[in-house]
Parts: sequence; structure tokens; C-alpha cells
Amino acid sequence: MHQIPFYQVDAFASQPFAGNPAAVLIMEDWLTDRDMLAVAEENNIAITAFVRPADAGWELRWFTPTMEADFCGHGTLATAHVLATERGVEGDFVFATQAGALRVSRHTDGYALDLPSLPPELVSEVPPTVMEIIEGPGLAVFRTARHWFVELADERAVRDFMPDLAKIATLHPLSFAVTAQGNAHDFVSRNFAPGAGVPEDSVTGSTHSALVPYWAWKLGKDRLTAFQCSRRGGRLSCELDGDRVRIVGTAVPYLNGTVIF
Repeated sequence: MHQIPFYQVDAFASQPFAGNPAAVLIMEDWLTDRDMLAVAEENNIAITAFVRPADAGWELRWFTPTMEADFCGHGTLATAHVLATERGVEGDFVFATQAGALRVSRHTDGYALDLPSLPPELVSEVPPTVMEIIEGPGLAVFRTARHWFVELADERAVRDFMPDLAKIATLHPLSFAVTAQGNAHDFVSRNFAPGAGVPEDSVTGSTHSALVPYWAWKLGKDRLTAFQCSRRGGRLSCELDGDRVRIVGTAVPYLNGTVIF
């Protein structure tokens, strides 16, 4: 029988029931992939993170309710918060992940994530499915290896966007995001990944690895404020530094317990 410490954290949030929930399980060794996916499916939130100690720091894996994810910002933030507050781990964190080494350091405003910059590529010939999803031309369409992005006219258009989740699911394994210049923030966004079991992600750290270099280029500035205007919402302070994106956010605990199976 397995008995594993379980923590649920709201990442990119300053109070409970905001930001993006993530479950964190601290392991001595990995479960089988099948068992980790079963735990994530049972949790039924955007990400369940599994972390174990390694020689140079920590090894970290993330699972959605339907698949293993290769990059997750809010799950990384949640894991650092759990290790710091529940296990008393001091100093910075270095996580070995499928996305490379991710560093998280303490910050006066919570935690600073050091993520790879993934500058998107503007797309001139937009696939018909993407055009159908946005029901007309956007200001720009761009993509990375992980995401499709469409820039809309303004923040209101992002907030009012009605996703066709069935069509978006056909883009899987890529997710789909809409973005625009913000009113109170430099830019806003929303992100959808129904093919990964996440109809709308509340606050998506990984998409900002592409959104930050895009908006830094458009606005001509390296320090940016962002808001992901999902129902729960989340604010992010971002900086483009060469080939890295730094995102500052906070996290709050929601649930502690034990997974037993």
C-alpha cells in the first residue's frame, strides 16, 4: 500500500480560491507512470506535480488528468512553495524536468521562476481550424512547439471570447491561447487545453514563456505585468532577460493530506 504526503496549493494567488490549483506529492521514488496518471485523474485539477530529491536538487514531473505534461509553470511554483513551507527547505530550488532545469528563488513578492524563453513564430498561413475557432481574423497568429496564440483587438475581446472546445481539442497536443494588450496590465491572456483534460487553464506559467518575448517585442520593454483573465484569474510580474523569462508570483495552501492506495 502507498501512503504519500499530499498538498494542494493555489499558485499565482494571494488568497484561496484564486490562481491555479496544483497538487504536489513528495516522493522517495517514482510510482509507475500508470499510477501517477491515475492519481492525477483522481485529483481532477489542471496539474498534479510529483517531486523527488536528486543529487543536484530535485526531479519534477507533472500530470494533467489525461497525460504527462512536458512543461508547467504553476506546478513548479506550487512545488517550491510546498518544499519551502511544509518541508523547511532553504535556499533556491533547481528542478530537473522535461523542459530542462527550472530554478525557483525566494522573492519579496513570493517566488521568482526562471523559465526558458520560447519566442513564438508569426504564422502567415493560418490553418482553417484556427480561423474557425476565432471566427474571423485576429490581429496576429503565432505559435510555438506547444501552443497556438491569437492576438485579439483588446482586453474585452479576450474576456468575452467563447471557446469552441471541441475544435480546440483537435489541435492537441498544442494548446490554444488568446491575448491582447491590457487595460491595467501590459497584456492579458486566456489558455485552453481540452485535449489534455484542461478546458480552460486558470493561470498558465508555461504560456508566458512565449507571451513575454512576444509582448516585450511589441511594446518595446523587458519588464511586463500580465493578467490571465480566467474565472479565477491571476496576476504575474514578468521580465525578459536574454534567453530566460522570469515570472514572480505568490502561492497559498489549500489542503494537506495523504494519498492512500
